[in-house]
Amino acid sequence: MSAETARTTPTLAVWKFASCDGCQLALLDCEDELLAIAGRLRIASFPEATRTLEPGPYDLSLVEGSITTPEDAERIKHVRATSRFLVVLGACGTSGGVQALRNVADVAEFASAVYASPQYLSTLDTSTPIKDHVKVDYELRGCPVDRGQLLEVITAYLAGRVPAIPDRSVCYECKARGAVCVTVAHGTPCLGPITHAGCGALCPAYGRGCFGCFGATRQARVGAMASLLKATAGNSPAARKAVQLTLSSVNPADPVFQAVGAEVARDSHDEAEA
Repeated sequence: MSAETARTTPTLAVWKFASCDGCQLALLDCEDELLAIAGRLRIASFPEATRTLEPGPYDLSLVEGSITTPEDAERIKHVRATSRFLVVLGACGTSGGVQALRNVADVAEFASAVYASPQYLSTLDTSTPIKDHVKVDYELRGCPVDRGQLLEVITAYLAGRVPAIPDRSVCYECKARGAVCVTVAHGTPCLGPITHAGCGALCPAYGRGCFGCFGATRQARVGAMASLLKATAGNSPAARKAVQLTLSSVNPADPVFQAVGAEVARDSHDEAEA
């Protein structure tokens, strides 16, 4: 690539914060499509894939992971300052991820149970999404993200348009692939009605309820979902606990899932008092 071509070619940077690297691996799993995209942009910084790390500014930054340390909280500001567009990937970056379980727990107790010398840790009491710290141009849901949606986001920003990813629920995907509704057919608690599409209805297609990996849709109906979960799970304490675990398995800090859980817990308390 000539110096002039390199100067005019859009640059891509991929950043990791607190996460499992699954969303970065989803990008690498694009394989042939990624090679085609690479002809339209220059991957300037992607530690998971290359040792070549060019300094910014970057045209597009893909950010995986949540903010869990003081250093992360400062580093994300640098990422934002050096990025024309900033796209957040996955459940960790969009809602705090499974590590947001710390938000309702004793972090010091967790640390002492896991690490031999927790006094050397520097961590925050909460795990928060990227949007809580800097301006975000787009959020792509999933745990991990869907490769097709990821390619759509990258090509959309290269073309200067808004990504064409509809705000549909997993129920739409169930119908599209002809999967039997696990709630209607078997009474299985399922978060599909309020969960953003993108997984292809993977769990329901194999007879399991949706765990909400892609976070909540914008049109999610909290009250209706809480009523459905209570009706399918039953009234026993064990059943209600199972519902709470489902709601907190992947996106425990998602405000919609939290609201549904609070509704289920509130009605359970009211029924116990009655």
